[in-house]
Amino acid sequence: MDMTSRPGTGTLSPRLLANAPHRLMFFIGASNVLLAMAWWAAWLVASRWHGFAMPQPHPYAGWLHAIVMQYQVLPSFFFGFLLTTFPRWMGLPEFGRRRYLPVGIGLFGGQMATLLGAFGWAPGILVGSGLTIAGWTFGLAALGPLLFREKGTTWHARSCFAALCLGLAGLVAWLAFLRGASPLWAFASIKIGTFGLLMPVYVTVAHRMFPFFAGNVVPNYRPWRPLWLLGAFWALALAHLALELVHGYRWLWAPDLGLLALTTSMLWRWWPRGSRNGLLVTLFIGLAWLPIAFALYSAQSVAYLQTGMFWLGRAPAHALFIGFFGSVLVAMVTRVTQGHSGRPLKMPAVAWVAFGGIQLVALVRVVAELAPDPLACMAIAAIGWLLAFTPWVLRIGRIYLSPRVDGKPG
Repeated sequence: MDMTSRPGTGTLSPRLLANAPHRLMFFIGASNVLLAMAWWAAWLVASRWHGFAMPQPHPYAGWLHAIVMQYQVLPSFFFGFLLTTFPRWMGLPEFGRRRYLPVGIGLFGGQMATLLGAFGWAPGILVGSGLTIAGWTFGLAALGPLLFREKGTTWHARSCFAALCLGLAGLVAWLAFLRGASPLWAFASIKIGTFGLLMPVYVTVAHRMFPFFAGNVVPNYRPWRPLWLLGAFWALALAHLALELVHGYRWLWAPDLGLLALTTSMLWRWWPRGSRNGLLVTLFIGLAWLPIAFALYSAQSVAYLQTGMFWLGRAPAHALFIGFFGSVLVAMVTRVTQGHSGRPLKMPAVAWVAFGGIQLVALVRVVAELAPDPLACMAIAAIGWLLAFTPWVLRIGRIYLSPRVDGKPG
């Protein structure tokens, strides 16, 4: 055994990233988190205080920020998790390197090219879109055949795969816009990313894993995860998406109130009462942002019905993006990283800092929509994201570049 693969030597090796899909894709996702938010924070600071110049990309930076976060940053983690768990859920052999390396190359290369485009390299955003679609397609080509090879029917796998297919449709819509189609294609891509891709994957994984995790920790806990719950969620999410796409805003209150009721029920039934396990409690605090987000969505859609105005702006979306997606990302990735590196299943200090920081960032970004100086609040939130995430990213990045502490493969 050479020094790059011996546990306990402290030697870091990029070659270890290829040992397992979660190593590669989580490392890419962690890198993407910092790169994407560093660009966005710099752009916001430059736009608000004009202390230095930042290029205004085409398309508009706000749209680009939404695309990068929804289709390049978070999906890196998705593919790392699903390329690991799909075979295990279905009782099939694990993937070899040739099935997941192209996914990582495409998603990382896609974001790098996109950000270079944001800094002025003219072909970058178009090249980044093509690379992302290529990596995404490799991922679907790896995961899809397993749905036909398994002996039974794993509905959680099918739900995640359906969301990834919608995500590919959203990427194609974005590419169409970049090639000259109507801005409505960019609008569709952003909305599909939220309600067709991110939310279904997060809720599907929560439906399968959160009650299971709680049942392993909390005595006499009764896991509650009926499949009708997942089906009802899909119906309501797609109804919201469809209304957004056809600008049927006067009817958004119906699916939004339904999603508020559904997510509140999930939180109430799943909450691990009495548990002090940090990894578990943070998952459910993150989940609590989901009904908060839909309370805001519902209030906004009811107000729109009465006034024809979106009084809360992007506040509901950022309660969802930062509060729910960001919090659960920290909790879930920390759990997977600890377990798959042979470490104890507990929250390390930097994970607590990242999790606590993201709660504050979410509050600042939600309040920004109603603040006297919204752009300043947005910039502060973006800088806060970087401050919260950087120590956590550095720690998990080092873990992915190191052998498992227990000497096991993977």
